[in-house]
Amino acid sequence: MIDVLIADDQQVVRQGFELFLSGHPEIRVVGHAKTGVEAYEQVRALRPEVVLMDIRMPHGDGLTATREVLAEFPGTRVIVITTFDLDEYVFEALDSGAAGFLLKDADPEELSSAVLTVAEGGSVLSPRLTSRLIVEFARRKPAPMSTARSGSDHGLSAREMDVVQLLSQGLGNNDIADSLSLEQSTVKSHISNICKKLQVRTRVQIVIWAYRNNVISVSR
Repeated sequence: MIDVLIADDQQVVRQGFELFLSGHPEIRVVGHAKTGVEAYEQVRALRPEVVLMDIRMPHGDGLTATREVLAEFPGTRVIVITTFDLDEYVFEALDSGAAGFLLKDADPEELSSAVLTVAEGGSVLSPRLTSRLIVEFARRKPAPMSTARSGSDHGLSAREMDVVQLLSQGLGNNDIADSLSLEQSTVKSHISNICKKLQVRTRVQIVIWAYRNNVISVSR
């Protein structure tokens, strides 16, 4: 079972998400939180594998809570949930190590699939937002993530760079394996090694790094 904590200041949203997830045999909702502070405290008490984290909450927002949770429990996977499809905080949340980003109107199948994906070590972005988010990251060109290596000092092998290119096209592990004639386990190993070399946590951060450091370019 995958234990999930739902953090949102609206009761109807918390109950709705629990209803969506309760129908999946591998997912169990173990707790709710309605503030950022409460979310952090609940993670400490319940140790869920996955947290669905609203951004805009009173008494400690979701972004602050995400940073605090991942600093103390780096194995916890946080999916940011919001009504704002290009909220400023989304960029900071992904930089902070959130495993993904979904809109609140995600359907039950999309939500449960996201939980399963991040619990297995993957990352998710709402399909409607992936290209827009990447283009916006590239347009802004902010300073590289504080923990990530620069484009000239990445130490990636040619094969690892191939994986980065395919990740940046939005391909999942299956498609990457097919494109490079590799086993899925080998792809996962490559992604793990890339994260270690770049000093980032998630595949989303790998893509952000690639665009920020001009390793790949944006097609408009």
